[in-house]
Amino acid sequence: MRKANTPEIKAEPNSFDEWVAVLSDHKMPIFFNTAQRIHSIMNDDKKGAMELASAILQDPNLTVKLLKMSNSAYYNPSRQKMITVSRAIVNLGSEIIREITLLCSFLESIQSSTNKDRATEEIAQAVHAAFQAKALAAATHDTSPEEVFIAALLNTIGKIAFWCFCGEQGERIQALVSQSAYTREQAEKTVLGFKLSDLCAPLSKAWKLGGLIEEAVEKYPLSRNPRVDLVHLGYDITEALSAGSGSKKYDACVKKVVALTKQPEKAVMERVAGQQELAANIVRQFGVGDPTTFAEKDSNPVEPVAGLPPVADKRQLQFQIAQEITMIINDKLDINLLFETVLEGINRGIGMDRVVFALLAADRQSLYEKLSIGWRKNICDKIVFSVLSSPPNLFFQSVAGSHACWYKPSTDVTLYSVYDVNVIGRAECFIMPIFSNNKPTGIIYADRGIHHQTLTDEDFNGFKYFTQQANIGLSIYRMQKTS
Repeated sequence: MRKANTPEIKAEPNSFDEWVAVLSDHKMPIFFNTAQRIHSIMNDDKKGAMELASAILQDPNLTVKLLKMSNSAYYNPSRQKMITVSRAIVNLGSEIIREITLLCSFLESIQSSTNKDRATEEIAQAVHAAFQAKALAAATHDTSPEEVFIAALLNTIGKIAFWCFCGEQGERIQALVSQSAYTREQAEKTVLGFKLSDLCAPLSKAWKLGGLIEEAVEKYPLSRNPRVDLVHLGYDITEALSAGSGSKKYDACVKKVVALTKQPEKAVMERVAGQQELAANIVRQFGVGDPTTFAEKDSNPVEPVAGLPPVADKRQLQFQIAQEITMIINDKLDINLLFETVLEGINRGIGMDRVVFALLAADRQSLYEKLSIGWRKNICDKIVFSVLSSPPNLFFQSVAGSHACWYKPSTDVTLYSVYDVNVIGRAECFIMPIFSNNKPTGIIYADRGIHHQTLTDEDFNGFKYFTQQANIGLSIYRMQKTS
């Protein structure tokens, strides 16, 4: 039975062009939306860690998976505990976080697949090839192994997209292969008239994945890029391992890697086996299981990837993030990291749907978004609040005060101006003014305007604590700057 959240293709396409058009339109929502947001941020010099953290935090499930992966032995060998996305970005760097984010969203994308087993096999192989390609890139001193990883991960995006959405045609391909009379490519051409690998280049262009990703899927590249060879060799290794360590394919592949990396054969074989185990463990962490691409494994089971211990409740997470804020304030105070962490504490720790830190404009008539989490908007659009005194409104009232306020449409109806309602709706909300030199300089706003859950005294106390830490940190930061 098709799952409710699976995009439905009512009538299957009958040609290559129709399949490209349909898959371009349907996309893989979880992966595609994340990839587009991250790609947009990473390619904009005006955007930084704050925007990257905000984009990731839009998806609570992705946030949890990313933090677990960030705390794994592979990505975090020093075992520095990372509770927040903001801290993970600081410790690991934006490129590594991009890699982890795309990996997590990629693995998550098969959960609604119509042909989950086949999609699982394709994604498992892609993950395996990506880790092998990244290891090769590091061994050859490539300038950005993370970029090679992502290009390998997405090298079979056309195949994966097809298996996520196909119906009867996919069943016919599987039936032909199971009869052992056809290779997989022969079965694809018999049923579809083309190979699934042919979908990769046009989909990559349609989805604007760009850079090395598009170069690696080109069937007839204009020039030879050695970094593309690393991507393809990653897949060669996965196929060689499937053939077995005593096969001709395996021996030839090992010799190729030895020649490329100038490393001893034994070291190459150990590294290849290590990356295979790593990839297998990671896909198991996401409930993908034990796919055939990892068929040849060491007889000794490998320990699962370690991550953060499960958070028992919001109070525990609030406490952990509060400790993180204390460390930021007591260390060399990074004011951007402080506000990112405060907003993350309010969003994840208290469970507020939407949070924004906004600064007063020079004319003190408006508040402009500096950082936001949870707002359903284009990442380039900025939230603007009015601070005009007439008519009286929430934000003028808040900036004129000195403490946190809890506003309710039922009792504060006159403060919800038409402009305010257009921006936030009629949501119950918390607002705290932020001060610099005892003068209001901005606000932190939070609500549950998406899920409309009731706010409580406990929520308000948590909000007051986190925003007070922001004011304390800002005061200390100013003293440090003037001393």
